[in-house]
Amino acid sequence: MTDRRAWVSHAVGLLEADANRSADTHLHVFPLPPEWGIDLYLKDESVHPTGSLKHRLARSLLLYGLVGGQIGPDTVLVEASSGSTAVSEAYFARMLGLEFITVVPRSTSPEKIELIEFAGGRCHFVDEPLEVYAEAERLAAERGGHYLDQFTYAERATDWRGNNNIADSVFQQLRRERFPVPTWIVVGAGTGGTSATFGRYVRYHRHDTRVAVVDPEGSAFFDAWRTGDRAYATGRASRIEGIGRPRVEASFVPTVVDEMMRIPDAESIAAIRLLRDRTLHWAGGSTGTNLAGAFRLIAGMLARGERGSVVTLICDGGARYAGTYYDDAWIAAHGMQLAPYRARMDRFLETGEWSDDV
Repeated sequence: MTDRRAWVSHAVGLLEADANRSADTHLHVFPLPPEWGIDLYLKDESVHPTGSLKHRLARSLLLYGLVGGQIGPDTVLVEASSGSTAVSEAYFARMLGLEFITVVPRSTSPEKIELIEFAGGRCHFVDEPLEVYAEAERLAAERGGHYLDQFTYAERATDWRGNNNIADSVFQQLRRERFPVPTWIVVGAGTGGTSATFGRYVRYHRHDTRVAVVDPEGSAFFDAWRTGDRAYATGRASRIEGIGRPRVEASFVPTVVDEMMRIPDAESIAAIRLLRDRTLHWAGGSTGTNLAGAFRLIAGMLARGERGSVVTLICDGGARYAGTYYDDAWIAAHGMQLAPYRARMDRFLETGEWSDDV
């Protein structure tokens, strides 16, 4: 075996050991009135070593590059990400002794930059969000490195058939519940990899579960799914970090999505504050988008007299958003009114009825 092959074998072993330590995250029950006959579960991905759902994706992307021969002992890893994916990739790069650079918009929050650098990564800045892709590709070529390219490879780097991916983990944890096959899985889309994994998994295992994708303001995914136009673009960045994109990414697979909903940003943030008040779980904005979508689907189930379960995700923890989504001054500066959305959700949890008026 060559020295490079031996190094790759050792690197794969390190990543597999991390998976063995951290893959099975908790599945929490959100309190709903018992007479509804509906159970809502929150898969808590915030407990991964790097604090988010993207821990799984980063590990998969590095494994994909290792077994594909693109990553060796001297490879510089490059990504286009200012968020949780870069934090997780930096963590794994340091584990393997590799240099990691992420291309980020200059507007990226100091808190995110600090997290990336704390994990061992380096940030390379561009002026406009849509410049990150070409600049990451250029930088990787210049350094003779490997562009991890989460937005292209997320859906193919994950083994959607099983192997303890997030879908397999959820269904294994539900085996002893009263509704072990959920009626709905609710996720957001940043790369589209999570919805692709769940959508393919439930079809492969012949479950009746449907997959709903929730999308924030400023994102292209919802309109692309609604119109069938993959070229649809908004040119706007999402205020809900971790989900929503100004263009449709290659990893988004609309044909495995059964339903999509656009959720107002103020509602997403109101939802995470409700989650903290009712469960003490402190989560990021994308979790609020998920929760708001789950409430809509549960209201529909109640109106049709259906029983069953719904599963969504706690994508990351709320501590990294203490100065934004949990800061009333930040909310006011962005012109958002949370109270009407919070009142609607509180009313829904009391009555089971959902009003489209806010």
